[in-house]
Amino acid sequence: MSLRGFKRWIAMSAVAVMVGASAVSPALGDDRKMKTEAKPVYPELAKKMNVSGAVKVEIVITPAGTVKSAKALGGHPLLIESALDAVKKCKFETAAGETTQVVTFNFKGNQ
Repeated sequence: MSLRGFKRWIAMSAVAVMVGASAVSPALGDDRKMKTEAKPVYPELAKKMNVSGAVKVEIVITPAGTVKSAKALGGHPLLIESALDAVKKCKFETAAGETTQVVTFNFKGNQ
């Protein structure tokens, strides 16, 4: 991919992320407290490109407190995979049934 093509892809991705972020729905059900938090790894390419920002992830938590599924609702494409990897390692309080909620990971430029 040429530099021009890459810049165009980044610009189009940013627009898609902004549109997706504006459609973020509030967490469903009661938020469960996180017992074990996993910190996302700040991707090297994101560091080099000085990319920072928040990634919102919708998760489904099992009654046992593990993350059953996760999908990104918004955030920079270079940061999403790291946020998804981290949230899958988190553990939550137990509950009577599955719950769905939104978790936000913040990536700062000097991590």
